[in-house]
Amino acid sequence: MATFNISDLYTPATFTLIAVFIYQYILYPAVFSPLSKIPKAHWSCSISPAWILWARFKSRENRTLHAAHQQHGPIVRVGPNELSVNSVEVVKTIYQGGFEKHQWYSVFNNYGVPCTFSSLQAKHHSLRKRWVSHVYSKSYINASPALAAQAHTILNKRLLPLIQASTRASQQPHGVDVHSLFCAAAMDFISGYCFGASRRADFIRRRAYRSHWLTLYFTRKGHSFFAQELPRLSNALRLVGVRLTPSWVDAANRELEAWCKERSDGAIRFLEREARGEEEAALDTKDDPVVVRALLAGIEKEVRTSGEASLVYDTAIRQRHLSVASEVFDHVLAGQETTGVALTYLSYHLSQSLDLQRELREELLTLKPNMRLDRDGKVKHPDSKQLDGLPILHAVVMETIRRYAPAGGPEPRVTPQSSPTRIGPYEVPGGVRVSASAYNLHRDETAFPDPEKWDHTRWLQPRGTPEMDDSSGDEGSKSDINRHFWGFSSGGRMCLGSNFAVHEIKLIIAAIYSNYTSHIVDDEGIEPTDAYTGHPKSNYLYLRFERVVGD
Repeated sequence: MATFNISDLYTPATFTLIAVFIYQYILYPAVFSPLSKIPKAHWSCSISPAWILWARFKSRENRTLHAAHQQHGPIVRVGPNELSVNSVEVVKTIYQGGFEKHQWYSVFNNYGVPCTFSSLQAKHHSLRKRWVSHVYSKSYINASPALAAQAHTILNKRLLPLIQASTRASQQPHGVDVHSLFCAAAMDFISGYCFGASRRADFIRRRAYRSHWLTLYFTRKGHSFFAQELPRLSNALRLVGVRLTPSWVDAANRELEAWCKERSDGAIRFLEREARGEEEAALDTKDDPVVVRALLAGIEKEVRTSGEASLVYDTAIRQRHLSVASEVFDHVLAGQETTGVALTYLSYHLSQSLDLQRELREELLTLKPNMRLDRDGKVKHPDSKQLDGLPILHAVVMETIRRYAPAGGPEPRVTPQSSPTRIGPYEVPGGVRVSASAYNLHRDETAFPDPEKWDHTRWLQPRGTPEMDDSSGDEGSKSDINRHFWGFSSGGRMCLGSNFAVHEIKLIIAAIYSNYTSHIVDDEGIEPTDAYTGHPKSNYLYLRFERVVGD
């Protein structure tokens, strides 16, 4: 009589598990998945994310994806469940079609609560954005007495005196690290707008602390890979005492968060005292914490209209101080780096051509009032609409943001779970990570011939007309470069501070180049890093300034 042994089940069970594993992780993604029809960047991409993760870990994602698109086309599979796209039409589908943000953005939650930028769901994002979007609109910025007063102080009492001092004979050998200086100026602008002038960073004058703060910031920025790309692995290993992110990175984050929260809480306390009549009203003055005021007003309105039913009740309403701090922390971190980098590369290219500087200066002097230094060493604040309408100034700013895209890395979204989505010629199932990047879109040769070249004249063509010769007969060559520009993303989640950034860049450049010429002293390592937000590899650029006399 045959006997039954439980071990007889082991072999078929093992084979079944192996078969399921092979189908689930090899056959299905490589052969049967709808994504299998999409060109792969690397042979392994259909079964493993290792290829793209390694590119990100080694800080070469942008140029790696650019090469993949050049070889395989505008839609490329870069992982079992991930696509990279490089097409204006596909970008419309993704970024104007309501795709939710990927979990990747959760690392930008500050103090344990989300901000507008890190909100994954569109409804939550839209609600938070409404609280502050009006104070970042072009019309508000152009007409803001508070911003004009803050800019007057920053330019006339901080930035221009420092540049003038650098021209003195006693300062030989002449040279100013403008990358650090411009990051400082950008921080003074955005922190003043968020917290009020009396609580701004004052980084232009506080050079030693600025250096310390930037060290903390680059520590934070340089160690985000595991938290963003492999959060489950990182958290699991931390439970057993293994840290993929060093503890001193957490210490840097805590110090940066404490720095911001001190200013945010100070602005809130000031507004509370102002409301009780214990402080002189600061509305529309340089001490007005414009952004914090708008956030508190928006949260208070949400309390009145929705109360406990609000989508953000557990965060913005129950943790009001932390939510305000989280929001402005995001603004000041992003605002200082991206604007500082743009100013650095803009001044770098201007410094290579005295003829271009002269043309720009002649244009700037048409402003009424213009920004020439008066006898007291001060400049007047120009009419913002006039400033925005100067074609050469606009061209050099746009070309710098195109060529160097301070936030040029991929912007990940997730395809809707409800039903498959058509992306280009492909049907893509729900839950797939899809990304486009300014780095790649700005290297589309049909819109930007010789894309690696910084050429401001490409923006001096009449708007809405082809840049290329119509005789080519190539419809792609007639693309409007404004349509291909993606320096601030697009759709409902495009950069909240884009108008503010462009305004302060133009204002700073106008103030400097109305009065000085610049010359390169040391540009070693000026090449940009390959990262979500890039910067010069050396983290410096030394320029020498000379005062323009009798021009």
